[in-house]
Amino acid sequence: MYLTGRQEEILELAKAEGRVLVEELAHRFSVTPQTIRKDLNDLCDARVLNRIHGGAIFPSGKENVKYDARRQIAAPEKQAIGRAAAALIPDNASLFINIGTTTEAVGEALLDHKELMVITNNINVANRLRVFPSIEVVIAGGVVRGSDGGIVGEAAVDFIRQFKVDFAVIGASAIDHDGALLDFDYREVKVAQAIIANARHVILVSDSTKFERTAPVRIGHISQVQTFITDRCIVENVRKICSEQGVKLIETEA
Repeated sequence: MYLTGRQEEILELAKAEGRVLVEELAHRFSVTPQTIRKDLNDLCDARVLNRIHGGAIFPSGKENVKYDARRQIAAPEKQAIGRAAAALIPDNASLFINIGTTTEAVGEALLDHKELMVITNNINVANRLRVFPSIEVVIAGGVVRGSDGGIVGEAAVDFIRQFKVDFAVIGASAIDHDGALLDFDYREVKVAQAIIANARHVILVSDSTKFERTAPVRIGHISQVQTFITDRCIVENVRKICSEQGVKLIETEA
């Protein structure tokens, strides 16, 4: 496919930021939204971007979008998801919080909770919660991933297996239409699997852009969680699986 200069810039922006939006691009390039939609449609037809509501995302299947860019993708949606997840967790509870920008939003929403024990392999979560005396923070040992502050590896897995907690908050880099939960780093996946196995109630938090992405490593299946919180469940088959498997589906934009 031949790309125009504007389309090449749009593609580079998507690679750098993870997501591009029609209105922002129209303003940036001083063209109409219709022109940008055509550019995005052409790029999506060429399978270099994936269309989402209001824009497009860079659908890397082998390497995740950089952490700072991930934090910006669907930020308001993640905040709403975080509040919805925190509302399910009572005071005096124990919980795991896994790696991820959406799980970090859950941590932010827990700041007014009392007498929590939070076990995490996410340095960002630990650093945010540690200053609150009503929240006890327990942090996993292991290899610290420099890209996002996630703690991964066998030491982290062994650490997680010492606990049996009330709740677990997990994310996924991609959700396949068959309900498979996917990620990029097999070391992170092993930790996520240990978290799922050692919690009484697993809460999956994921914004709807994750339905448009792919990743190579399987965490598990959506039927293994008790609650799935998203802004919008845009895949009917996933909605059907949740209904059939008794997974509570919460849509924050519903």
